[in-house]
This record gives sequence, C-alpha cells and structure tokens, in this order.
Amino acid sequence: MTVQLGMPQPRDDAGPALPPARPAGTPAGLLDQYGRRATDMRLSLTDKCNLRCTYCMPAEGLEWLAKQAVMSADEIVRIVRIGVDHLGVRELRLTGGEPLVRADLVDIIAALRSNHPELPISMTTNGVGLDKKAAALKAAGLTRINVSLDSLHEETFTKLTRRPFLDRVLAGVDAAWAAGLGPVKLNAVLMRGINDAESPSLLAWALDRGYELRFIEQMPLDADHGWTRRNMITAAEIRSLLSVDYVLSPDPRARDGAPAERFEVRRRVAETVGTAGSDAERLSAEGPVLGTVGIIASVTEPFCADCRRTRITAEGKIMSCLFSREEFDLLGLLRGGASDEALAERWQDAMWVKPKAHGMDHTGLGAADFVQPDRSMSAIGG
Repeated sequence: MTVQLGMPQPRDDAGPALPPARPAGTPAGLLDQYGRRATDMRLSLTDKCNLRCTYCMPAEGLEWLAKQAVMSADEIVRIVRIGVDHLGVRELRLTGGEPLVRADLVDIIAALRSNHPELPISMTTNGVGLDKKAAALKAAGLTRINVSLDSLHEETFTKLTRRPFLDRVLAGVDAAWAAGLGPVKLNAVLMRGINDAESPSLLAWALDRGYELRFIEQMPLDADHGWTRRNMITAAEIRSLLSVDYVLSPDPRARDGAPAERFEVRRRVAETVGTAGSDAERLSAEGPVLGTVGIIASVTEPFCADCRRTRITAEGKIMSCLFSREEFDLLGLLRGGASDEALAERWQDAMWVKPKAHGMDHTGLGAADFVQPDRSMSAIGG
C-alpha cells in the first residue's frame, strides 16, 4: 500500500529543505512508500573527472566543488558506518566523478574495510591511473571494480572521451585483473553511429579475457542536456547487434535487484546439414557458455520496481533516485554535531519520499512530463 508523497518543507534562511517525516510506525531501514528497501549504497567520493565523455560532461568540463564542500575521509567513514550499522546497507559502491583522483582513496578504503570486514566494497572508475593503484586498492580491502570502456579503438575512444587515454585504461583493466579485483566488470555506453557497430567485437574481447561486459542505455544525465530518446541505442537494438555473432540466453541466476539483466553467451555457429537433394544451412546455439553479458536498460526496460539503491553525493546530499530533482542534506547535519541517530532519521525520511520511477510517479524517461535533473552523472555519482 502506498501513501501520498509528502511535500518537502520550504527552504528558508535557516538552511536547505528538509524531507517530510515518515509516518509513525514505519519499519526501520531505508524503506520507501512503495515497499522498496535500499540495501545498496552508492557513495560519490568526488565530482572531479579527468575525462570529458560526451554523454556526461561538456568539452570544457564543469565547475568543481570547493574542497571544503566535499566529504572528508572521516565523514565518509562515519556515513557508511551509519548506513551499515543502523540502516541495513549490505553493499557499498564508491563512485565519482572519478574516485582515483582522490589522493586519500586507499586510506578511505582501508578504514571502511577495518570497520566492516565482511562488507562488499566495489568501485566504478574510468581506469585512468588504475594500473598504478590496483594492487594497493586490493590490499586495502576493495572487493572488485567496474571500469568504463566504450571502445577498443583509439580514434573512437578519443572521440567519446575527448582524451587520448585508451592505452592507460586498458593497462588499468589488466592491472585490476592481476591484482585480484574480480570479477572485473566493464561498462559500455553505445552511441548511435559512433561505437554501436563495435559491440560484438567488444564482447568478444571481454569474453576472451574473462571480463564481464555490461552495455548501458544512454540516459538523460548529460551536462549538455542533448539526450534524445530517438538517438539512443535501446536494449532491443543491443541484443540485435550481438545476435549476429552470439546467441543470448537468460542467465538462470536470480537478478536480485541488480540493474543489469544478464545473459549467457554462446557463439552462433553455422552448420551445413545434408538433405535429400541439397544442403541447407542452419544456425546452431549448441556449444559451451563463453561467459555472460549484461544490459542495463534504464530507459526502455526500467527496473524501478525492484530498485534497492540509495545515493550520497560527494557533498553529502541524499539522492533517493538517480533522476530525482530533490536532494536532502546529510553532511550539514553531521557537521552541525548531530548524533548518529539523528543522521539515520534524516536519511530514512529522505528515502521514504523516493519517487516511484525516474524521478516521477511513473516510468517514462523521454516522456513529455520528464524533467532532466540539473546535475550530470559525474556530479551525482553513478
């Protein structure tokens, strides 16, 4: 059963808007009014990035947050502890911007691991500089890693990222594997007419090396606000592109709230079969499973009904939904001397008013009533 979304309290000179209080008797944890419980925490370490990907940032970059506005290492450790010990967080993903640009990254991970020996801690990165830090990150307690990789061709990579760093990213991927940060997952955003034709070869490369590739539909989170539903490559198109060389079968493992729908991959093999008067060619899906591929279809095949994520931006704002236009301050409350209990209550109140889908009361990225968030993915944290 759902209740009417409460309206945030208006802003005043005393500080930012506050989320409405949850109804009395609401169960503990990061529960929302639609019955979803957030257990997967995405925490952004910085808004800064050393790439300028066309689907995320403008060529000239963005105005970065002031250093004092960004959570310190101690503040990050405390917020994670509250999430895990008080609110039922069971998995942590460190994001950015680009997490590797933080000089204290290894120290942060070591402190988090010390507090939470069993907590899965992953990180999403563009891979630039990962070759120099992968071993230290593993030793500090990082569990696994996701690396953004949209192309294996230098020219295409540079066109998409506006930086000639493909060799550095590939070195980082290999270093992560060598360090034991597996399964190494690769994230690829396909752009029409730019890298979409490369999808089968990118999958072949990942399968050959034992990496898990996930294709992501381009979402309306670009700083230039140039996204259109017409220009994006859909999940159905991705499956069609891959089916030329491969047969995809649903992965028998439960999805369990994961954003990616996984498929087992077998090579599509042409066989010649003799008949009475002629030969006929058929396509066979027989053969071993080569690995898996994931497709994150936030736009055309949304999974909002089973969303289990809560997000904290680099400046300590709670975002209940990636597309929400409301953010609620947690860091200001922390710096004002609030107790763990008060911080947990603020967090719970913010998650209670999580939108049903895509920042609205219904799914519909690209719909007439959808309003793109002001901030891009790099500023929100993936």
